[in-house]
Parts: sequence; structure tokens; C-alpha cells
Amino acid sequence: MKEHIKSESSAGVLTLTLFRPDKKNALTNEMYGAMADAIEQAKSDSAVRVVLVQAEGETFCAGNDIGEFAAVAAGMAPGERHVMRFLHALARATLPLVAAVQGRAVGVGTTMLLHCDFVILADDALLSTPFVGLALVPEAASSLLMPARIGHVRAFEMFALGEAVDASAAVAWGLANKTVPRKILHAEARQVAERIAMQPAGALRAAKRLMRDPDILTARMAAEGEIFAQRLQSAEAREAFRAFAERRPPDFSKLAG
Repeated sequence: MKEHIKSESSAGVLTLTLFRPDKKNALTNEMYGAMADAIEQAKSDSAVRVVLVQAEGETFCAGNDIGEFAAVAAGMAPGERHVMRFLHALARATLPLVAAVQGRAVGVGTTMLLHCDFVILADDALLSTPFVGLALVPEAASSLLMPARIGHVRAFEMFALGEAVDASAAVAWGLANKTVPRKILHAEARQVAERIAMQPAGALRAAKRLMRDPDILTARMAAEGEIFAQRLQSAEAREAFRAFAERRPPDFSKLAG
């Protein structure tokens, strides 16, 4: 639902707020679509110089909505899927992206941060990418961006074991710029976004364009997406989602790879 993404523009900053706190801001198809639309439209809005992504509640983002995820895996999710539109919007964003993260950021809640240009974490932030544990593969070009950012062995640990990285480690590894007390997170992010918005817009866009190649990123997203879709139909994925629904550890020991 679009009401789960709040949008507000002022002082050159477009603020997109995930507003589904009762579901830990897990992303639905409609939420992906609303964010994709907002980021795309911001490109041609002369009043917007920076996009700030934040969230209400205790959790930044719990990843994909598990109910929709299961429906996709079972082939029962009709209509256009907007997740790739959102990921491509991130990869092709021309405006600086700032993120403010509190609590848990799971799956896409973490991988979207790899596309942001300035990331501020609350001191309670925990970043995790438990794709392999769900019998899936990394997405959002994170199989390329994560090893480039933090090195292969750390990236493999995050993907394969799914263990959370705390705020101080995330800053030390280069996943974020700084950590602040939770109570000032949104104010600090807003201040940073407004400072960036005061810089020369053309120079900002040019610098970002030189630092990132959207064609490489979207090509990796396509490769990941193809394998991700195959994995969703696998026996391992069925066991992972069944175990999640039954609140038990999955048992992959009798399944072929």
C-alpha cells in the first residue's frame, strides 16, 4: 500500500519513510512500486536534490514480506512485480541517496544500503543478509557490491551464515559512514541530507556518475534475479519457508544441492 511509504519534500530533500512498523517494515510489492516511482520521479523534479530513506518503528526493514515471498515461490502472486523496478531505480539513481537505519535491517533492508551514498546507523542497528539460509542467493547486485565494499571473506560470512553485523562493525567495515544515538538518528540524517542538498547539484550528479556504473549493476541484478527465481522453486526453498512457517529449524540434510 502507498500509505506504507510516506513521502515529504522540503529544503531540497525528498524523504521516503517506511511506515509499516507493525510488520517491521517488511516490504510488499506495492511498497516497492511506490519507492521506485518516487526515486524515478525525483530525477526530473528540480526541487529535489537529495533522497533520504528512513523508517518508523523499532526496525528499519525486515526484508521482503514473507507472505508475499511464499506466494511468489508457490506461483500464486499475480500482477506486475515491482521489486526489480525498485532495484533498478536504486542502481540508476542520479541524485545522492542518504539512509538512516535503526534496529534490524534484513536482506534487502541491508542490500539497498549498498546503493546509498551516505548511511547513518543508530547505535542499535544490526545488518544481516541471510539469503543462503533461506536457500536463496544475494540480490540488488550485492553479490558484486558487498565483496567490493568489505572483502570476499566478510561478504561470504554475511551471505552464508546470515549473522548480523552491529553498527560499530558496519562502520569499521565501510558499510556506513557513522553511528549515532537512536534518539537523534532522524535529525542527524536530515542535517546531513540538507548539507548535501546545498552543494552544487550538477557536480554532485557528475561525481556520482563517475563513481558508479549503472549498466554493470543492472546486469548483475539480472544475473542474480534469474538464479534467485530458480532457487525460489527449489526443494531447499520449500523446506526453508515451511520451516519458517512451522517455527522450526530447516533440515536440508536430505536434499540435493
